[in-house]
Amino acid sequence: MNSEDLKAIENQRQALLGQLNAAEAALRTGLHTHGFGNTAPAHMERALAHIREACIAINEINRARTVEQLVNDLIRVQQVMDAAKQGKSLRI
Repeated sequence: MNSEDLKAIENQRQALLGQLNAAEAALRTGLHTHGFGNTAPAHMERALAHIREACIAINEINRARTVEQLVNDLIRVQQVMDAAKQGKSLRI
């Protein structure tokens, strides 16, 4: 790859990161909107986790979790949080 190719890739990377940051900001704003029940915020929280993981995948190649790994981790965290609310203890 020549320097122009590298510059084009970096420009694309920066543009994509900018779009992801804008999406994250919009979701964070949406999380503070009330009146839509519990389902919409839950989806927005999950979307935020995917956006953060996408940023990691772009910035740190081979360091990001797969979508399946991320989903499994999020499910496990939710289980631990639910158990804590019920006064139970779960191993992580």
